[in-house]
Amino acid sequence: MSRLLAGPPLTSTDTRVDFDVWSTTATLVVADPDALAAALAELDHELAGIDATCSRFRSDSEINQVLARPGRDVGLSPVLNAAMTAALRIAVATDYLVDPTVAAAVIAQGYDEDIAGVVARAMTDGAIGRRAPSGGGRPAPGAWRIRHDPETAVLWVPPGVGIDLGATAKALAADRAATRIASLTGSGVLVGLGGDIAVAGDAPEGGWLIAVAEDHRGSAQTHQTVAITGGGLATSSTTVRRWRTSTGWAHHIIDPRTGDNPAPQWRTASVAAASCVDANAAATAAIVLGADAPDWLVERRLPALLIGVDGGVRAFAGWPASEEAA
Repeated sequence: MSRLLAGPPLTSTDTRVDFDVWSTTATLVVADPDALAAALAELDHELAGIDATCSRFRSDSEINQVLARPGRDVGLSPVLNAAMTAALRIAVATDYLVDPTVAAAVIAQGYDEDIAGVVARAMTDGAIGRRAPSGGGRPAPGAWRIRHDPETAVLWVPPGVGIDLGATAKALAADRAATRIASLTGSGVLVGLGGDIAVAGDAPEGGWLIAVAEDHRGSAQTHQTVAITGGGLATSSTTVRRWRTSTGWAHHIIDPRTGDNPAPQWRTASVAAASCVDANAAATAAIVLGADAPDWLVERRLPALLIGVDGGVRAFAGWPASEEAA
């Protein structure tokens, strides 16, 4: 599967490789050069598994096959079982601010295919005209309507409820790949998938240095460089995965309470947590919460950096307040 899924490497050294995947960029860094080949094979395997099970853009994906059988108990593969376990755990942990049942709302915004296709279509057509006016969206059905038994790997989804695992599956792939690579190779490892970063094993002296920016591809201004030694760090942005509609710009983050994009408050939210899944969920929840995000993050002791729509930079809950502090 190597490179068939991800495409040719963009850059490569004896400890690092970067490549395109899922309309974003993947980064793999290992502390031990001898571990790179095995680590890359393991990452490819994980990405292929997540894509085949969780993608809503593939008609043959396992999640789409499950959704084709509403109102029935369906047995899940180990990968999809893990993905549903993570998604439903995050929904409860965020009080359903990050909810996998936003699928219909995301599609209504125009995000009905891979983001590269959405953006290309918007540029060709001038605008994608399906976005509901502000306040006109429909709330998500709610993940509490789904029945899932992780022990028996059985899922039941009621008729009319779609599932979008985009808020957790990519981060889960980073966590799973990093953990597996460190276990198999004994090397410290960093896996980055877009703005979702997971590390495992022994970190280099001084930690893994991560540049925090609005766009992980490096074309945007770096706000700060921080170091982590474990867990994950994730950045959610309203300015990268976005497209023009007949009523203005739309982006991929949905407030499940309204079915629409959140009121503009933060351009980006970066959060560090015990795992990449948790970090990404908290960053997404911060965008959804808007002005209430600082208190929510501080109460949960989640270090975070928020960039306002006005360009203002605010750090919370132990996030370094300056480059010197980092």
